[in-house]
Amino acid sequence: MKSITTLGALKQSNYRSKTIKEELRDNLIQKLQNKEVVFEGILGFEDTVIPDLERAILSRHNILLLGLRGQAKTRLARLMVQLLDEYTPIVGGSEIMDDPLNPISRFAIDLIAEKGDDTPVEWVHRDERYVEKLATPDVSIADLVGDVDPIKAATLKLPYSDERVIHFGLIPRAHRSIFVINELPDLQARIQVSLFNILQEGDMQIRGFKLRLPLDIQFVFTANPEDYTNRGSIITPLKDRIESQILTHYPKTIEIARTITQQEAKLLPAQKEQVVVPDMMKDLLERIVFEARKSEFVDEKSGVSARLSISAFENLVSTAERRMLINGDASTTVRLTDLWGIVPAITGKVELVYEGEQEGPYAVAISLMGNAIKEQFLTYFKHPDQIEEGVDRDPYGAIKAWFQGGNTLDLLNDDSNAAYEKKLAKVAGLNKLIERTTLPDDSPTPLFMELVLHAMTELDILNKDVLESKMTFRDILANMFDEGDLFDDYRDN
Repeated sequence: MKSITTLGALKQSNYRSKTIKEELRDNLIQKLQNKEVVFEGILGFEDTVIPDLERAILSRHNILLLGLRGQAKTRLARLMVQLLDEYTPIVGGSEIMDDPLNPISRFAIDLIAEKGDDTPVEWVHRDERYVEKLATPDVSIADLVGDVDPIKAATLKLPYSDERVIHFGLIPRAHRSIFVINELPDLQARIQVSLFNILQEGDMQIRGFKLRLPLDIQFVFTANPEDYTNRGSIITPLKDRIESQILTHYPKTIEIARTITQQEAKLLPAQKEQVVVPDMMKDLLERIVFEARKSEFVDEKSGVSARLSISAFENLVSTAERRMLINGDASTTVRLTDLWGIVPAITGKVELVYEGEQEGPYAVAISLMGNAIKEQFLTYFKHPDQIEEGVDRDPYGAIKAWFQGGNTLDLLNDDSNAAYEKKLAKVAGLNKLIERTTLPDDSPTPLFMELVLHAMTELDILNKDVLESKMTFRDILANMFDEGDLFDDYRDN
């Protein structure tokens, strides 16, 4: 079809014009019948959001994707482009991609009247039929709809009453395209009013000209429920005209969230080769995000974006890579101490409530990591409180005894691989506990040894002092004795 270059040849080819919503519907039907994946790369929505979206397309509806930040709303809208025909004919030179068989602009109508079957035809790829606009308070009606262009009027020597002086806005230029408006509540109410007639009647008027353009557009709007109170709202009459409102959500399981993170994280080949990230650490990272979404310190209405786990994973790998480079190691495995490198990813992506602000972003991040470590630990090991005296032998007894004997363990953030393993091996009973526990196949023993120590501090069995460059594990009563010694020194003086 792309070889067709004139209107006459297009007519002879039996080409049939379709509205964009018919085009989306027909191609979706074909994909569903062929058992093809319609929205490639979207995970966790297979039984919820995607069926709703497919039903909306089959119903030829305009769509509102409503959900918290980082729930793939914009990505879903962009993937709808794959449901368009690969190439579509337009009148050559048309600003608004006029259909050669159904022109609507003055330019295209006059050109066809002048040249007839010799009217030039061009072909546009489906990627060019996608228009996206981020709604902001400074967006004007002229931006979206259009206005009179005085320069065009002067150049063509036309009066302002002539339709040819119109400069089309984004919406007319999205004729026969998918038009996405992100964060719709941010659009001023008077601007939202300008969308009424387009959604209801399918046409629009510019600057009082008699011409009414019967635009053919698939509208997709995105919105965050938080914005309804913080920055604006979708006015009721406009919301009533959007036929399908689809609610998005965060991943419901650790497994889905982990797959999304691995798919979206941008790591260099060298990082993938030199830094090993065990499955346990991948799960632990997602648990931190899950903890944030239910934390009393984090604003639930604001949400915790999936971008947090993606950024945190990239930071985690980079933290291990930096340590590897400092020590001259050829490769390394991610450790729990490396989690402190993801704190900037957490503090930059969570909105805290008043109680969280009082605690401070850093303290909240540490708390989230501690809760996640405890939950991850309990998926492999028995809770110390569930051990019955006289029935079960305490698997943590040797470890506790080692620390009660006055021993301490210092783990530096930048310890070399050899130093890290040597220090952990000193803790009596730690290695035996790991050997007696059924763990995943790719489980590095030192990593799980460290997990046990961190978890014992979260369960108030050990004490952990965190400084800028190291963590010190000691008996939980050690600090009490230290404080007593200080008091005695003060009294003696």
